[in-house]
Amino acid sequence: MSSDNQWSADEDEGQLSRLIRKSRDSPFVPVGIAGFMAVVSYGLYKLKYRRNQKISIHLIHMRVAAQGFVVGAVTLGVLYSMYKDYIRPRFFNVSKK
Repeated sequence: MSSDNQWSADEDEGQLSRLIRKSRDSPFVPVGIAGFMAVVSYGLYKLKYRRNQKISIHLIHMRVAAQGFVVGAVTLGVLYSMYKDYIRPRFFNVSKK
């Protein structure tokens, strides 16, 4: 593979350093991951106290809540990226000469 290929994996880069690099590029990715883990953890904790609710219904509600959090984080990330790339340069960098 050529060295300028951005899709080739770095042999020296570990999982943690890759996650840190990606979180600098897209700051809402770790927020989405953390929210997903929090919703799933809370749902599994509440699994004991579901009363007379079926387990399948409880798991469906937990999945929908986790996916909703991730979709919300992705949406906020896209909006932030659009603001950073298009709106902020247009209105706040007036003297570009």
